[in-house]
Amino acid sequence: MKIDYSTETTAQLLSNLNMIKVLIVALLIILSLLIGISIYGMLTKDDNATFIATLAVGLCCSATLPVQFMSKKAIKVELIKREETL
Repeated sequence: MKIDYSTETTAQLLSNLNMIKVLIVALLIILSLLIGISIYGMLTKDDNATFIATLAVGLCCSATLPVQFMSKKAIKVELIKREETL
């Protein structure tokens, strides 16, 4: 799924880039906490089913990170291309 960023204005691209940066940081923090708590719970608690399920959710949700990094890179490439033409 490739998004054509050439139709958006520079202000929209900068806004999207900032939003993606915030989203990446938030995802990294939340997923790190979720996976960390799951691993800690599996090592110390007796009921492992809950912690295995939360670990699976954390690992599955981490698959969204590469998509965010690719979007960030595509926006940066479009912004650089626009600066070269000016």
